Amino acid sequence: MPESTEMELRKIVPNFALEVIGLKIWEDVDENTVRQLDDALSRNGVLVFRRQSISEAELVDFSRHFGAAETIVRGDWASKTSAEVTRISNLRSADGQPIGGLGSGELAWHADQSYMQTPATGAFLYGVEVPVDGPETMWANLALAYNALPATTKDLLQGKKGVFSYAKRVSGYDQEATPEDVRTSTPDVLHSLVNVHPVTGEKALYLDPATTIGVDGMSPAEGQSLLDDLAAHATLPAFVYRHKWQSGDVIMWDNGFLLHRRDAFTPNTNRLLKRTTIRLDEESHIVPK
Repeated sequence: MPESTEMELRKIVPNFALEVIGLKIWEDVDENTVRQLDDALSRNGVLVFRRQSISEAELVDFSRHFGAAETIVRGDWASKTSAEVTRISNLRSADGQPIGGLGSGELAWHADQSYMQTPATGAFLYGVEVPVDGPETMWANLALAYNALPATTKDLLQGKKGVFSYAKRVSGYDQEATPEDVRTSTPDVLHSLVNVHPVTGEKALYLDPATTIGVDGMSPAEGQSLLDDLAAHATLPAFVYRHKWQSGDVIMWDNGFLLHRRDAFTPNTNRLLKRTTIRLDEESHIVPK
């Protein structure tokens, strides 16, 4: 059993997002440290680890402390050496093929796997090569956004479910068209627009502007209007953390109550990030059902 790790959890912004200081994630991590990190993630949504230098195997091993590692539906974006690692990059191989996904275009606000019936909500993103003054990644806290809603809107949202469509999501990607078999393997699903934290009892929105196409039981126009209003509210600056990347950054976040996005960047600048996706424990995290 490794010795207990000395680390500090420091607020990056006043309302959420923590920097984890003093932890080398390539080393063995004791159970008490894992519990502290998992609780901090569950309550704050974003954890930032600076100055890390890790292999794909070490990234997967650290991720597994918090849940089972997943493979995503886009197998063509997976690492050639580890099926649990997804490459997010605009780089191409010697024969001109993309080595990963998403390219250099803008990514709209979204939550990973929201289009799945039982989404895996934990995510890690490791910055291997990032452009100087490259695109920032932004996270929006949907628990803070829900708390700031007027009572009338909270009442309106009771029992409402959004319609989440992967077909809408992939239409915004700037690389090759998604294979048809991927689209048919991920049909539209319903998720509650409000979830309750299993530990704190606090409520949080669950929406995805890049994926939601309506609200069950509402007309298309009414549903879209409600979703647009919620998205505009949830992504106000008061609820957003903006991360300026440095090589060696590892970010962990909870898709159960966060959205994220990034701006487009110059295609001739190199960017390579590696991601893992994990199934967080529904007893301590918001997990849409």
